[in-house]
Amino acid sequence: MIRKSIVIPLLFILLFILLYSQRGPLVMALMEKNLPSVLASNTIDELDEGLHIAVCGAGGPMPDPKRSGACLLVIAGDNLLMIDAGSGGARNINRMGMNIGDVDAVLLTHFHSDHIDGLGEVATLRWASNANTSPLPVIAPTGVARIVDGFNLAYSFDHRYRHEHHGDTVAPLSGRGMIANPFTPPPEGDGMMVWNQHGLTVTAFKVSHNPVEPAVGYRFDYLGRSIVISGDTKRSANLEAFAQGADLLLHEALNKEMVAMMHRAAQQIDNPVIAKVMDDIHDYHTSPTEAAASAQAAGVGHLALYHIVPPVIFPGQDKAFLAGVDDHFDGPTTLTENGVLFSLPTNSTAVLVKRSL
Repeated sequence: MIRKSIVIPLLFILLFILLYSQRGPLVMALMEKNLPSVLASNTIDELDEGLHIAVCGAGGPMPDPKRSGACLLVIAGDNLLMIDAGSGGARNINRMGMNIGDVDAVLLTHFHSDHIDGLGEVATLRWASNANTSPLPVIAPTGVARIVDGFNLAYSFDHRYRHEHHGDTVAPLSGRGMIANPFTPPPEGDGMMVWNQHGLTVTAFKVSHNPVEPAVGYRFDYLGRSIVISGDTKRSANLEAFAQGADLLLHEALNKEMVAMMHRAAQQIDNPVIAKVMDDIHDYHTSPTEAAASAQAAGVGHLALYHIVPPVIFPGQDKAFLAGVDDHFDGPTTLTENGVLFSLPTNSTAVLVKRSL
């Protein structure tokens, strides 16, 4: 018995050492076996009929390990639309097992850098990963043509390099870059339909992000289900009007108490730049409790907070971030992070939440 009790652990140790010493070849063998199924898989193919939205970027401009720059992906039948293109969003779409080459268009809520700084990567990956033969449409308020022209110019060398290296099989020149589809932002009280294809309608409406103009939110309606996206805004009665009865409201959220804490800390260390920023940003964003009050006023079914400011990093900070939300909204609330997927099946009122795709 004594010998057996010694021999068995020794065998396990030797086996572990052997496997560890061969970890490189083992990993290569596993990659060889599994890569075909990985490359062929697409999470979207597994979704039921309905309206879905994936969070490819749940954060704001501050670095957050769980939340990239603002980016949302709406999936509705044959429609695949990206809303805002914050840094890191394009790569997160691939991490979620979705094909960025299938994106039909990008819709922008406004032109702050953290909502557009990933546009070049989105357009390039969409083009070169799927041999797209037409440019990426960018649907946004008036002014988007200047942004698109700038990105196209900045990436013009890259377009030529990729075509010369890979040819039309990968990078047909007709599909390079982006094309602007501007619309005049509607006044308060009016909506503007900016997409109507394959059963999905998208309505743009004005929000309040002064001094940033233009700034809009979007409502998505598909087979009896509805999603509203706020974009960046302070609490907006116009948003509440367009969100009436929506199944899901994705609303930006800035915790003003935490931002005020950062302002005081910046003053203590004599950093006037950070102090000024932290003092400025609270007046054109919405607090979690204000977003909850808007959700209640609009009678939405589920509230999801995104564009999270400041970063929620520490254990328990999520509870502090959401303090008071339940006092203002009767329905469920989700504090989002990268990889969350909301599914709204047809012929149902359910909002299903799947985390960390």
